[in-house]
Amino acid sequence: MNLTLSIDERLVKGARRAARAMGKSLNQLIREYLEQLTARDNPQRDVEEIRRLSAEGKGRSRGWRFNRGELHGRA
Repeated sequence: MNLTLSIDERLVKGARRAARAMGKSLNQLIREYLEQLTARDNPQRDVEEIRRLSAEGKGRSRGWRFNRGELHGRA
């Protein structure tokens, strides 16, 4: 489906730069935003997002671990 929008040219240019910095097209960025906006509770989507974020992180914790005191603001 095609959709026509009226958006300020400066906004579009800035959004294209931001999308390019993320390795995406503006079209893809808008589509993903609309999908998130309209998503209902979808456990499978949540699991996929966690897996994606985990893969992107590539396990670079550098040995850091959560500290119970820090988590509860006691450190």
